[in-house]
Amino acid sequence: MESATDYWAARAALAWQVELGADEALSETPVNRFEIKERAKPEVPTRARNPEAAEPAAVPEPPPEAPKVDPVAAARAAAEAAGSLEELKAALGAFEHCELRRGARNLVFADGAPGSRVMIIGEAPGREEDREGRPFVGSAGKLLDRMLAAIGLSRAESVYITNVLPWRPPQNREPKPDEIAMMRPFVQRHVQLAGPEIVILMGNISCDAGLQKRGVTRLRGKWTESYGLPAMPMVDPAYLLREPEAKREAWADLLEIKARLET
Repeated sequence: MESATDYWAARAALAWQVELGADEALSETPVNRFEIKERAKPEVPTRARNPEAAEPAAVPEPPPEAPKVDPVAAARAAAEAAGSLEELKAALGAFEHCELRRGARNLVFADGAPGSRVMIIGEAPGREEDREGRPFVGSAGKLLDRMLAAIGLSRAESVYITNVLPWRPPQNREPKPDEIAMMRPFVQRHVQLAGPEIVILMGNISCDAGLQKRGVTRLRGKWTESYGLPAMPMVDPAYLLREPEAKREAWADLLEIKARLET
């Protein structure tokens, strides 16, 4: 029989083991704890057991990129293919690369008498032009008609009128360089098909498209060449409405045009 001393000694040894962190009694049979962990792992299905489930989902290939289009080259091809003013208007109406068309109400192509000796090239349609589908209407158009009448011309009989841009820019903002560039081939072809003797470049945008220069107040009053023809830069009638003191220079330009037509 064990004595009381052995009991208390064993209890003290057990308390010491617990204090050291031992919290599990050992059996006489050794335990392979690695084997327990292996058995505890979840079973993963293999391809041999379920080939279809193991096949990775097919990743669709990205669609091929659409070829990039050069809008200026596309405009040049469309313009050169037009054999008449009607075909040129249709080509402009079908031209998809100018975003201005999406916000405009109407295509503003031309007005006046095709085949006239004088062709006026304005800048871009405003609100009134966009509504009516004709260039130079409203107060600026009425002023232009009076200016032409002062030297014996009229849009109904002796002047043909168009713009660099056939669509109104939003809020009448200034056309961007890329918009002018893609419309330039159409203007060039328009001049060829209309067949004038001289062109009048009205405004900075018209000078930009026809001369690759700006500064119409500096360029005006001097004959130059544009689209292969004699050209006179002039300020736009809308500018004259804002700056009436410029009418004297505009009158001098009109007299130059009249003298040219009389020679």
